[in-house]
Amino acid sequence: MPFNIVALPGDGIGPEILSGTLELLEQISKKYQFEYQLKSYDFGGAAIDSQGVPLPDDTLEACKNADAILLGAVGGPQWTNPNNRPEQGLLALRKSLGLFANIRPTKVTDGTSHFSPIKEERVKGTDLIIVRELTSGLYFGQPRHLDDLSALDSLTYTKDEIQRIAKVAFELALNRKKKLTSVDKENVLASSKLWRQTIDEVSLEYPEVEVNHLLVDACSMHLITRPTDFDVIVTENLFGDILSDEASTIPGSLGLSPSASFSLEGPRLYEPIHGSAPDIANQNIANPFGMVLSLAMCLRESFNFEDAASELEQLVYQLIKDGKTTPDLNGQYTTSDIFNELKKNYE
Repeated sequence: MPFNIVALPGDGIGPEILSGTLELLEQISKKYQFEYQLKSYDFGGAAIDSQGVPLPDDTLEACKNADAILLGAVGGPQWTNPNNRPEQGLLALRKSLGLFANIRPTKVTDGTSHFSPIKEERVKGTDLIIVRELTSGLYFGQPRHLDDLSALDSLTYTKDEIQRIAKVAFELALNRKKKLTSVDKENVLASSKLWRQTIDEVSLEYPEVEVNHLLVDACSMHLITRPTDFDVIVTENLFGDILSDEASTIPGSLGLSPSASFSLEGPRLYEPIHGSAPDIANQNIANPFGMVLSLAMCLRESFNFEDAASELEQLVYQLIKDGKTTPDLNGQYTTSDIFNELKKNYE
């Protein structure tokens, strides 16, 4: 039976990095002999323009019935209504599909450490994963309030929500270096006190995994000064959002980092962690590697094609090592050039 894939090009550079990735997927499917059905839907700002809302009903229904979802990016300065922003569509999609776990790897491969803005000797060999809780915390807490004189956001977590994301992180750590860092603000926040307590309780189920607790401010410093110390990091929604963007600069560009979001059951969503970069949209200079590596995650996690995923990742890493990169990595290649280089390997 063919895989059912939903494509959400979105806004800014999203359409151009996703279209090339889908062309690549077609060639990969021929080499590895699998079939898929693909349909694109408006999402984010594009959906506001076409249907008045960032997550139309037909888009949501298609996503619910998909085997995997590939997302480009959402957002842009032209959508300013605070009650109808592109990003609200993404939050609603995560909530509707129960995509509570966000997996964001950061890796500095051989021969690429010179791209990092940090000293090479510090970043060489970095290979970490940030596991971000995605459907609770400040982004979803109630009550919320905003007027001209005051504002309120609620940071709420339940024990069940923390246990759920903790087990995802422990399972990942169990199959890697058996080292887990839990990040919180336990010295100030009640939610973090519950977070740390729950992590310690879940750790009893994983005695092989070494657990270390860090306050978020200390973690943000250690990510830059000694990133190779980390293996798996687990944290709440807001901290994960900030720390994963910080970590993504370690290899040299925000455009290198993929991600996967998933629930206990149902489709998984794959997207690069960068934004829509409207300032460089339609200029053919956007870095597509994060989107391509997100496809590799999809091949591995949703379709169980480990060989195809590994090959695609190695092709990307080799291009970076060879200096065949877009301007954000000091290269002279266009977005189209990168896709053409990748597609050569499947002809």
